[in-house]
Amino acid sequence: MLFPDPVSFRSVATADAVEYKNGFLSVPARVFENMAFEAFKDVSHFLRPAHLQQLRNVFDDRETSANERFAALEFLKNANIASGGVLPLCQDTGTAIVIGEKGHLVLTDGEEAEAIAKGIKRAYAALNLRYSQNIPLSVFDERNSGTNLPAQIDLTVAKGNEYRFLFMAKGGGSANKTFLFQQTRALLNKKDLTAFLTDKIAEIGVSACPPYHLAIVIGGLSAEMNVKTVKLASAKALDALPASENGLRDTELEAELLRRINENGLGAQFGGRHFCLDVRVIRLPRHGASLPIGIGVSCIADRNILGKITPQGAFLEQLETDPAHYLPAVNEDSLTSSGLTVDLNRPIGETLRDLDRLNVGDRLFLNGTLIVARDIAHARFKQLLERGKPLPDYLKRYPIYYAGPAKKPNGKPSGSFGPTTAGRMDSYVGLFQKNGASLIMLAKGNRSAAVTQACQDNGGFYLGTLGGAAAQTADSYITDCRCIDFEDLGMEAVWQITVKDFPAFLLTDNKGNDFYKRILRK
Repeated sequence: MLFPDPVSFRSVATADAVEYKNGFLSVPARVFENMAFEAFKDVSHFLRPAHLQQLRNVFDDRETSANERFAALEFLKNANIASGGVLPLCQDTGTAIVIGEKGHLVLTDGEEAEAIAKGIKRAYAALNLRYSQNIPLSVFDERNSGTNLPAQIDLTVAKGNEYRFLFMAKGGGSANKTFLFQQTRALLNKKDLTAFLTDKIAEIGVSACPPYHLAIVIGGLSAEMNVKTVKLASAKALDALPASENGLRDTELEAELLRRINENGLGAQFGGRHFCLDVRVIRLPRHGASLPIGIGVSCIADRNILGKITPQGAFLEQLETDPAHYLPAVNEDSLTSSGLTVDLNRPIGETLRDLDRLNVGDRLFLNGTLIVARDIAHARFKQLLERGKPLPDYLKRYPIYYAGPAKKPNGKPSGSFGPTTAGRMDSYVGLFQKNGASLIMLAKGNRSAAVTQACQDNGGFYLGTLGGAAAQTADSYITDCRCIDFEDLGMEAVWQITVKDFPAFLLTDNKGNDFYKRILRK
């Protein structure tokens, strides 16, 4: 792991917690536990200063679209709310990932992985985070672990007297947009490689909450080596990579790809010119018969933090704890006043008639009741139909929002609340709409042609809302939240929420129009 220069660090354990003697660094287990706890507390609520500056740059760009300026402002407000340490940045508080390199002169009891897991468990229990990990009971059955464990903890050995770490909270949406392509030597020319990458990156779409930090790795001695390098590069942990026979970073190609990729028009989720904030391109050695190419992203909730244990103590990267100075002085009415206000508590037929008069890309402000359900709840709804039973009435009376909340803080109507990837529910849409349900859907990301066809056949609509601003959504737009069905599913239960001026965009209409396909065709 090659830390970029400069990185500011803060102490999380004093020098007397470690012992440095005769050239060896001795680290007790409690240091690893405390470090992991602090790392996941910080990374759930704070962002890197450079990331915040990039968001401000999107807002200030004179060529930024109105939708992108709105998104950038929401992201910056989200960072400010999350920095209070109560509501996390994203409702998907992620799989806990720890990549560590132990210097050969560092002595431990050999149980640092267990100590790190203990610290992660403490963080997810003590903070308003979400338990997302499902453990298998059989090939087909599973249950939520109730602790957010297991974590992915990868520890290796390097030279030196330091223990270095990358801590990541990786949400499922961005993790699902990691791809490996097995190609051949024929692709190793600038024209073909650039065209290949430009096409594949556009196919990532917006469901992983752009604007992205994009990582591309070309080569690698194995598929596993390639994909691990993608993960490290997306977190800026290889920015200082020197050019050598073991690998190099190509900053010129990065700049060219960033320009080309941002011409795809997808932008910061609802059209524009800021699909990616930056690009990292890493070239690795390869077997002559293989050319693995890996692509991955870190989303707008860029939750990565570096750590180190040295003879001076234990330290974590200093994230921005006071992001208010990145907020622009702006009249928000100019960004948020346009759009149709929709009362969701009327008969759903009236809302459908309102949506019928709009065009894809139009903004809405939703007021009233939404039903919240996602993957496992949808599977149960389908089982009802297969047993000859009707779908619940609430699916027919109100729009359905694909989401799942983080834990609810005391005194708040809701925990951090944001959309999940709509595409995972695509296979249910046609069946449910034929049975009078899911006629208005709300989530994030582009959808399949099957959903466009189902909406055209059944008079349905798909609305998009901003991914990556879950603290802002909970704080500003949700006034009530309660579980109404499948309570045993935890965050994947069915919830009923009440929203006020909740921003959304019409993405798929009842006439066969799809907002994202229209952009990509252009």
